[in-house]
Amino acid sequence: MKEVENKEFERIKKPKWLRVKLPIGENYRKVRSLVDEHKLHTICESGSCPNMGECWGEGTATFMILGNICTRSCGFCAVKTGKPEEVDAYEPGKVANSVKIMKVKHAVITSVDRDDLKDGGSEIWAQTVRAIRKQSPGTTLETLIPDFAGKWENLQVIIDIAPEIVSHNLETVRRLTKQVRIQAKYDRSLELLFRLKKGGMHTKSGLMLGLGESEQEILETMQDLRNVGVEVLTLGQYLQPTLKHLPVVEFINPEKFEYYKIKGLEMGFRYVESGPLVRSSYHAEKHLF
Repeated sequence: MKEVENKEFERIKKPKWLRVKLPIGENYRKVRSLVDEHKLHTICESGSCPNMGECWGEGTATFMILGNICTRSCGFCAVKTGKPEEVDAYEPGKVANSVKIMKVKHAVITSVDRDDLKDGGSEIWAQTVRAIRKQSPGTTLETLIPDFAGKWENLQVIIDIAPEIVSHNLETVRRLTKQVRIQAKYDRSLELLFRLKKGGMHTKSGLMLGLGESEQEILETMQDLRNVGVEVLTLGQYLQPTLKHLPVVEFINPEKFEYYKIKGLEMGFRYVESGPLVRSSYHAEKHLF
């Protein structure tokens, strides 16, 4: 079995199915104009998401809070690692203003990990959700949250504000977790998702494929997510951000992604988004209950 190795390697040529179409459509152009005019920031742009045009066209956008420096150093993520800046007390209002200006119908909010904060950033999370609801009461919300280092009192803050969907990505299989999500723990993430479900939340999680995992490991991981009540699953191809990050071990073909989608629906997931270019917020507006 192929293992993930963080060393010099020859790049695997991207297959044709990973070619991204240019964003088009009247709705996209309107949102693009607003973003440029008001100098708004979305993770859709900074993360170079391949689905930006489609999502913006559907009225969905993703915003990252709590700064752009993470306290963790995951092997797959391009976000800068280091000592984060002070929390911006005005950030909830800024994000809410962006949502209103862009006329976002469904907003996905995510964040860096803030292990440096006692509350893990949970209060800013709560303030952001409240600010969006105040300015755009018709906008639905998905919060893509970190694991709060297992401090469940901080997770309770998210449960108390009750977003329409709460997401937390497992990212990879158990065997590769220590390499891929260096400071995270597989079982801690599963417990977080279980606690969310127990708290009455609709839950969602995602996996990246192509890091050296086997088919059996993927299916086992999917079943682990179902066992803790996860209802929505996203499966996408891992793409290496820079040479400093973990290499792509394998490009998974679209037919295999379709196979995993069928298996996921058989397991009981309500929605399964599975494809090479699928990302966490892909078709997020369709996952509402």
